[in-house]
Amino acid sequence: MLTKIGSVLVTLLIAPLLPGIINRVKAIFSGRQGPPLLQLYFDLFKLLKKGAVYSTTTTWIFRAGPIVSLAGLLLASLFVPLAGASSPLSFSGDVVAFAYLLGLARFFTVLAALDTGSSFEGMGASREVTFSILAEPTLFIIFIVLVRCTGSLSLSTMFGQAISLMPAKFAASLVLIVFSLFVVCLAENSRIPVDDPATHLELTMIHEVMVLDHGGPDLAFILYGASIKLFLLVALMAHLILPMDSGDPVREWIYFGATVATLTIVIGFVESAMARIRMIRVPRLLTAACIIALIGMILSLR
Repeated sequence: MLTKIGSVLVTLLIAPLLPGIINRVKAIFSGRQGPPLLQLYFDLFKLLKKGAVYSTTTTWIFRAGPIVSLAGLLLASLFVPLAGASSPLSFSGDVVAFAYLLGLARFFTVLAALDTGSSFEGMGASREVTFSILAEPTLFIIFIVLVRCTGSLSLSTMFGQAISLMPAKFAASLVLIVFSLFVVCLAENSRIPVDDPATHLELTMIHEVMVLDHGGPDLAFILYGASIKLFLLVALMAHLILPMDSGDPVREWIYFGATVATLTIVIGFVESAMARIRMIRVPRLLTAACIIALIGMILSLR
């Protein structure tokens, strides 16, 4: 019970640290001092103290969007195991619930953007939905491969002991889906090369343009939810790269933290070494990730 509570607290407290690590890596590569490592924490506290201004054009959907989105991501975090410990909430088939909770968060973010009546936010919502059509099937294919490799329909066991006991013949499939999951992580979290979270040019934005009218606590919920989604997907990759089954909780948490930090640094390195690709090429990148995941699924069926 204490381990499950600890997993929830780690997710709630550590998630905003990951964007700070990425920004620090990007600052080092560009020769800048950059923002503090804990900048997102400061921003969240500042936004929570502010009030919110709502347009007369918007309805209750605009106000409910950030709340429902954050609630969906928080609920999804309960299905993800951390450092080899069982997840706080698990059942057979929760892998499907996890994916649909991520979709629910996106759905209400898109609805809130459309509710403003802004052409710019509608454009961003259109792009978000278009790219999600390619990202979500890739995520489901990854889960299908893991179900085939581990024989489990629950994230708690799928990313727990079952990974470490997986036969060696599935190693090639595992490598392919890790790459696909990395691309999905970049796309789902609006990172370079798919999107640039630091841009302020509406014509090139995807996710950021959808939240232009949000402010105060609503924007804090959106930023916090985005950091939780990033943490969850990085945590899943960490379990695939380094299965946690040593039997020593302290050692597992150290390995897990080091792997998460390394993957976050890699994301920062990718954003520093690459430029954002053209909008028309984003579907090609996501399609390539989907094809790679399909190859992994074919190999797992041998």
